[in-house]
Amino acid sequence: MSSIRVPVLVVGAGYAGLSAAALLAWRGVAVTLVERHQSTSIQPKAFGVNWRALELLRLVPGLERELSEISEGIGDGMRIAIAASLSDPDPKMIVEDSDDDFSFLRQVTPVPDIGAPQARVERVLRGKAEEFGADLRFSTELTSLVQDADGVTATIRDLTTGAETTVRADYVIAADGHRGPLRSMLGIPVTGKGELGHTCAIMFDADLTGLVRERQVTLWYLQNDVFTGAIVTGTGVGSHVLAVNFDPAAGESEADFTTERAHELIEVALGVPGIEIKVLDRNSFAIAHTLAARYQEGRVFLAGDAAHTMPPTGGQGGSTALQDGADIAWRLWLVLSGQAGPGFLDSYDAERRPIGAITADSQLANLAVRMPPAARAEYPEPVSDPFAVIIGQRYHSGAVLAEPGEDGSLLEPPMLPTARPGSRAPHITLTRDGREISVIDLFGHGFVLLAGPRGQAWAGAAGAVAGRLGVRLAPYVVGGPALGDPGDAWAARYGVAETGAVLVRPDGHIAWRAREAAADPARTLEDVLRTVLDRPIR
Repeated sequence: MSSIRVPVLVVGAGYAGLSAAALLAWRGVAVTLVERHQSTSIQPKAFGVNWRALELLRLVPGLERELSEISEGIGDGMRIAIAASLSDPDPKMIVEDSDDDFSFLRQVTPVPDIGAPQARVERVLRGKAEEFGADLRFSTELTSLVQDADGVTATIRDLTTGAETTVRADYVIAADGHRGPLRSMLGIPVTGKGELGHTCAIMFDADLTGLVRERQVTLWYLQNDVFTGAIVTGTGVGSHVLAVNFDPAAGESEADFTTERAHELIEVALGVPGIEIKVLDRNSFAIAHTLAARYQEGRVFLAGDAAHTMPPTGGQGGSTALQDGADIAWRLWLVLSGQAGPGFLDSYDAERRPIGAITADSQLANLAVRMPPAARAEYPEPVSDPFAVIIGQRYHSGAVLAEPGEDGSLLEPPMLPTARPGSRAPHITLTRDGREISVIDLFGHGFVLLAGPRGQAWAGAAGAVAGRLGVRLAPYVVGGPALGDPGDAWAARYGVAETGAVLVRPDGHIAWRAREAAADPARTLEDVLRTVLDRPIR
């Protein structure tokens, strides 16, 4: 049996695992990823990468451009209808959004909305992870895992040869999905409504010209005498997907979806006989609403569907998984590089699990809206501002120094950002080297200290403090000669005086702010960083 030593072992090559691997590798952390399937998914699965996920992923060079290229031409916004088939003369439109409906978000973030299928996004993430040196092992499964005080010992098996390898890792990211074994191995229970139904996704080729392009509906919920389900057209992978609900309690299973039956179901969904159809793939999955009781067990961290599952109604499950992977990646980097103490990792569960819960509940509420009233009992009510769930998230943990009067809220309206510690740092337009940038363009490579135009003392102290602590910290004077504030927006948007300062974490969330100058800025800043990073205060 061979053996390897690696700082981080990632289990699972879905959204959470691949985003973590790509960002860890880009940051110079050696990472091995194992995935039992032969490759990334060929099914479209989740569609779209939301704004907040892209803000985190765009750090990887070239990734935003490649995802934008995929998104171009796939669709002109999201439209959702309920119908008996695609030929239904009178479908009930329930969402008629177009790109213009998201135009207000240009005031919130510099990134675009990415309309791309998971299959293609996964391929991009895989390519980036490999480009930066990640060791990706497909057709490989994890068979055992044992933790001790100093690390984790895992056994992995190559499914093509049967060869086993012992992996010694400092940390493990469990991104092996809703039905993956790691959460059970760790003895972590789940809460929530559990499995709500089962679906078989049938990917197929067919020429639908003249059938769907007229109305440009992207997602159809289908309700007819043969089945209930949904069909996604123009998925961006050159194919379409029909999802048909089935009930295992009634003796139904994936095995019932033979090629012949798949053809019949697709014809019913299209509502037009005689169209040439080629079935490409079938895959069953459970629609569920679950949340892990904790996201961390020792040196193992849950991410993606291993941590939370949610109905697809609202389309945020995939982006939440991407954020999980990106989030644990920067935290592990800080600890493995010695910038943070090991206790800093406790902030992952404290911050991401409440967001996982509120996002899953939001998706469940969306599902209830599309159900008969009698079936909605005990389901949560939809949130008043769905964009707050996407890009108005707030965190509370030891990695955030709360201000007096903190209300503990998890969301805030994106158009009314507060810049309170724990909130995402608000977007404003600045100028550098004669060109416009977003303040968000400054984040991600380490900590950032933003000081006001009369806050040079904060910026001057930052260099000395960063050197003493060995912390990557970039100071900027906003409104100074190097970083212009043409709209004089920074102080008001960030809630500080011209002598104040704000400390922004690598994930773009605010760790701390000083509304005004301090008598000893170096001592103040060092104490703040030591507290946030779980470093002893001297």
